[in-house]
Amino acid sequence: MSLVVFSSCVQDDDFDTPDVTIEEPTLDGPIVTIGSVAGQLQQAIDDGDDTVTFEFDSNSDYMEGYVISTDEGGNFFEEIIIQDKLENPTTGIRILIDVNPLFTRYEVGRKIYVKLDGLTAGISNGVLTIGVNSNNEAEKIPSFLEDSTIFRSAETGTLIPLPLAISEFSNDKTNLFIKLENVQFNRDEVLGDDPKTFAAEESDDFDGERLLESCDTGNSTIFSTSTFADFKALQLPIMSGSLNGILSKNFFGDAFNVNVNSPEDINFDNPERCDPIELACGLAATTGSNNLFEDDFEDQTINSLISGNGWTNYIEAGTEGWEAYTQSGTNASQGISARVGSFNSGDASTVAWLITPQIDLDANTGVTLNFETSNSFSDGSTMQVLFSNDWDGTEAGVTSATWGIVSDAYVTQDSDFFGDWFESGNVDLSCASGQIHIAFKYVGSGEADFDGTYELDFVTIDAQ
Repeated sequence: MSLVVFSSCVQDDDFDTPDVTIEEPTLDGPIVTIGSVAGQLQQAIDDGDDTVTFEFDSNSDYMEGYVISTDEGGNFFEEIIIQDKLENPTTGIRILIDVNPLFTRYEVGRKIYVKLDGLTAGISNGVLTIGVNSNNEAEKIPSFLEDSTIFRSAETGTLIPLPLAISEFSNDKTNLFIKLENVQFNRDEVLGDDPKTFAAEESDDFDGERLLESCDTGNSTIFSTSTFADFKALQLPIMSGSLNGILSKNFFGDAFNVNVNSPEDINFDNPERCDPIELACGLAATTGSNNLFEDDFEDQTINSLISGNGWTNYIEAGTEGWEAYTQSGTNASQGISARVGSFNSGDASTVAWLITPQIDLDANTGVTLNFETSNSFSDGSTMQVLFSNDWDGTEAGVTSATWGIVSDAYVTQDSDFFGDWFESGNVDLSCASGQIHIAFKYVGSGEADFDGTYELDFVTIDAQ
C-alpha cells in the first residue's frame, strides 16, 4: 500500500508556467479621451443650473487612459486615477470602484479602457470623478461590475511627471502625475525636538496634512497622506529637493493637495534648506508707553487703497491691494479695517504688501508690535508678518530686499471662526537691531475661486 502511495506521488517535473500575457481587449464601441468626458460634464453643468454630474446612459463609448496611482502602499483606497497620456498629460480622472487591492491588475503606467455605459461623471471632492450614480453623485462601481467595466490594455509605459510649480496649480491640473522641484517641508514640520511623521500624529484624523513649500517662490500647499498608508509612521524628510505626486484636492474640495504613491517618489537630497530668516524674541510681558506708530484705519476712505500715515501699499502681482473696508453683521469689521483678498478677482496670482514706516530699534528699548486679524475663509491664501533691515523704502526695492518672518506674531488661521478677531500677542522686537520695517504680506494661491480674504486692524508699535 505504501508503495502505491509513493509511486503515485512521483511526477514529472515539467510544470506548466502560468500564462500572464495580456491580450489587447476587443472593444465593441468607439474610444474617447478623458478630455471628452470632462467636456461632456462641463456642457451638462453649463446647461443646468446646479448640475454636478453627467450620466452616460446607453453609451457604447470607452474612455482610455494610463494608471498613475497605486494602492500598494495604502495611500489610495478603492480608486484608480488615470490621465490621458504618459507624458505631457492634459486631463486626468478618478475612478471609484469597490475593489481592494487594485495594484495587482492595474499597475502604474498600464493603459486601461473604461466602458462608460451606466456610469456617471461628476466633480467629487473637488476633482473630476467617475463612478455609478447615487443620488446625483458619483459613487463606487460595485465589485461585480469590474470585469465588464474596466479592461486592461496590453500597453504599458513609463510615466514622465509633468513639471509644475505650486503657483501653477489649477482645477484642470488635478488628477495628473506632476513633478515639484526645489521644495521642502515647512521647518515647523521637520525641525526641532518633535519632527513629524507622514501621518502618525495624535492629531491626524483620516489624513496627515503637512505644509510643503517652494524654495523658488515661497508658495505652499498641503501634502496629504492617509493614516492607513504603510509609511504613515516614517518621519518626513528634512532636506529639500523634488517629488513626484498626484495633484488633488482635500475632502471638502476647497484646497489643493499633493499625494504620493510611496516615499520613493520623494527625492529630498539637498541638505541646503531655504528657511526664512526669523525674528523670534518671544512675547513681551509689558507694553511700553512710548508709541512709535499706530493706525486703526478710521481716517481711511472706504473701498480705497490704504494710504498715508507712512504706509507703503504695494501690489506685487494681480490687481488687489490692501483697501479700507467696513462691514456689519456676522463678519463685522471693527469700524474701518484694512482688507485684502483675491476671491473672484480673476487674477492668476495675487501678492499684496502693506508696509509700515521705518522704526529705529537702536534708539528705542523694549519695542513691541501688536495688531489684530480676521479672515473670511482664507482657504488657499496666506498672510505673513515680515520684517526687513535693508529695504530702501521704494516699491521697486520691495522684492529685492531681504525679508524675514516675525514668527511669534499670531495671524488668524483658516480654521478660526471667520467672524472673530484675533490678537497677535504682544510681540517682542527688542532682540533685533537697526532700522526695521514691518510688512503684512498677502499671497493668493492662484485659484481665485478658492482664495479668501484677510482683515487687519489696530496696528501699534510701542517702546519703553
